[in-house]
Amino acid sequence: MHPMSIAAFGSYLPPEVITPDPLAAENDPMATSPLFRLPDERHRIAPSQRAAQMVEAAARPMFERLGLDPAGSVDLIITNTLLPDECITGCGAETAHLLGCDPALVLDLHNGGCGAFPYMLKIARAMIAAGEANNILLANVQNTAGQLFAQPELSRKQSAAIAGDGCGVAYVTADDRSPVLGVHVRNTPSFAPDMSPATGDGRKYWAAGSGELEIVFDSNKSKEIIDRGNRLVPEVVGELCKEIDLDLGAVDYLVTNQPNRLFLRNWRRALGLGADQHLDTFDRCGNLYGAAVPVTLDLAIREGRIADGSLVVMAGFAHAGDFAAAAAVRWNN
Repeated sequence: MHPMSIAAFGSYLPPEVITPDPLAAENDPMATSPLFRLPDERHRIAPSQRAAQMVEAAARPMFERLGLDPAGSVDLIITNTLLPDECITGCGAETAHLLGCDPALVLDLHNGGCGAFPYMLKIARAMIAAGEANNILLANVQNTAGQLFAQPELSRKQSAAIAGDGCGVAYVTADDRSPVLGVHVRNTPSFAPDMSPATGDGRKYWAAGSGELEIVFDSNKSKEIIDRGNRLVPEVVGELCKEIDLDLGAVDYLVTNQPNRLFLRNWRRALGLGADQHLDTFDRCGNLYGAAVPVTLDLAIREGRIADGSLVVMAGFAHAGDFAAAAAVRWNN
């Protein structure tokens, strides 16, 4: 097995901060519930802001902290953007241009969803083992709060009230200073049709029309999809631990996607972890989808909350449960 490390994390949160509407909260019976209360704040991108600009804003300070010039320090870029700016390509090539680097390879992934970060680690490890790359930039972009969820009709929905924008990045290197101990992914293709784009008038999402684009779940499977969400993250973490012969009791920190407080509580309870071991940024950032893992880790590391030698497990499930992934890293600052 070729060694692979996460050398550093970086993050970017847009300057516009959104807080809950106190008048709306008075009429919301869930507003006082610890499990259903809205995040204290979340960030929202400007309508003109592009995913590649978010990646640059997260990555450039990270490279500066490492004392590296991205121009000669990246031979592969892997990105996952929740809402790509272009209908054909992702943001990888534009990111490379903004950073002034010239990677031999650019991979834009669109199917990792909230489990994208461990998924990118798996691909990075395979590319290092194949001799195709040694220095890799991973980028997770969540950019729907200020765009998709800013549409007039969609903005009234609960999903819009918890979505926040942000970008998390990581610099992955072919060494063992902060080694990635293992990555596990699970695909269940039969669940994929349970989530789909909808426009209200039956047209294709790219076709002209007046209905707002949104992402919907099969209403006949609501309970089943929620049950999957509660089950998947603990299961893939357990499968990862079994694969790499890791005792769950040795895990210092768990970092996951953060759709809501209920899932966060249920996941750590199922894994027998304390609240202080399950790091999240839900109250600071809301639902960051796939970007939650690298953003949360970057903030926690820079705030000194993760000590050298800590065993950190990262996990998430995507869409209606057709994809889930987990990874473990022995972190050294």
